Amino acid sequence: MTDTKRKKLIVFTDIGDTIIDEGTEVRNSQDVVIRAECIPGARETTRRLYEAGYTIVMVADGLSRSFHNLMEQHGLDDVFSGWVISEEVGEDKPSARMFEKAMQVLGLREEDKNRIIMVGNNVLRDIRGASSFGIRSVLLDWSSRRSFDPVLPEDVPTYRIHTPEELYSLAEKLNAELEGSGDA
Repeated sequence: MTDTKRKKLIVFTDIGDTIIDEGTEVRNSQDVVIRAECIPGARETTRRLYEAGYTIVMVADGLSRSFHNLMEQHGLDDVFSGWVISEEVGEDKPSARMFEKAMQVLGLREEDKNRIIMVGNNVLRDIRGASSFGIRSVLLDWSSRRSFDPVLPEDVPTYRIHTPEELYSLAEKLNAELEGSGDA
């Protein structure tokens, strides 16, 4: 990371159809993703957030080896302050355990929830999980592989973006609000 001051806003992020284009995944016989392409602009945006001083935590459902393969392939393995993967936690999102583990990895407390956003593409897992856990959610509606229609009130995202690049300006806006409010 550069010598940039650490930002107050913390970014939890999904990977599939949030950073990696699930439609390009190549899997081996054990269902491990061995390679895939990034969504246009996602690698650059993730790297830009990291270099600007944002703390980023992977909160993803799947196999650990898949995520290690993909992050190494795209040179993103160093941007995450923590990796919370369902295979290791033993539950998938929207389970609160996934978000609790992400907070534990960073040593965060209940009062830090106002500093966290969860970025994802799945209203039933990412958005519902974040909302139910008490953190703000950002829906990236880049892919049409899933429905974005809410089933429950918890499925309505706090923010909605259409491209990965929009995440950077949203993060800057939210961070400025946090810094202006005096919340740590």
